Amino acid sequence: MRWTLTRRQRPTGDHPPVPLRIPVEGPWTAHNSPADKVPSHTHSHAQTYAIDLIHHPAEGPEAPPFTNLWPPARRPEHYPTFGQPVLAPADGVVVATAHRMRDHWTRSSLPSYAYLYLEGFVRSLGWPCHLWGNYILLDTGDNVVAGFAHLRRGSLRVRPGDHVRAGQHLADCGNSGNSSEPHLHFQLMTTADPTTAQGVPFTWHYRLGTQEPRTGVPSNTTLFTA
Repeated sequence: MRWTLTRRQRPTGDHPPVPLRIPVEGPWTAHNSPADKVPSHTHSHAQTYAIDLIHHPAEGPEAPPFTNLWPPARRPEHYPTFGQPVLAPADGVVVATAHRMRDHWTRSSLPSYAYLYLEGFVRSLGWPCHLWGNYILLDTGDNVVAGFAHLRRGSLRVRPGDHVRAGQHLADCGNSGNSSEPHLHFQLMTTADPTTAQGVPFTWHYRLGTQEPRTGVPSNTTLFTA
């Protein structure tokens, strides 16, 4: 059943990329980027062009390293991404939210990362909040809905029906749902139902070091400034 639904969510590829502002500020790295492969994640849940963002502060401690065995997991508060503001990439209307999922410990070792694969499969069979954790869906118009996932429990500043402006603080990054460590999962889709919608591509303006601003999507492990 999941395979059949995923096939139906494969985009036709004729939707032009939607220009948006980046939903974070400061230095970040891109992971699972559509700049490297499509689908970047999977067609399921309209994640064809989704991207994951991890914060890298210019000053202060970096995220703890991945280990072979010990410690098997860490508290999300030990990661600089945890608690970072998530911003609206465009004007829009909030159409759905989830806010009660806990921020679990990270999957920061080989045993816990193996567990993550089984956990992710089980989560994908449930409601979107089981996979995405706490999330916000923002209708930006023209049949485009922006999705923000793995948000921190208790950090949401909006609720369904709210009108927001580009750059407005919506919530904070967390580690809820199917997440190995605190990060922001961002995607665009054609409707507010992630089980039937199709993914939509997007473009950002970003900078690599002191280079001139670029338009597009940063590739995997690229350190960029929003």
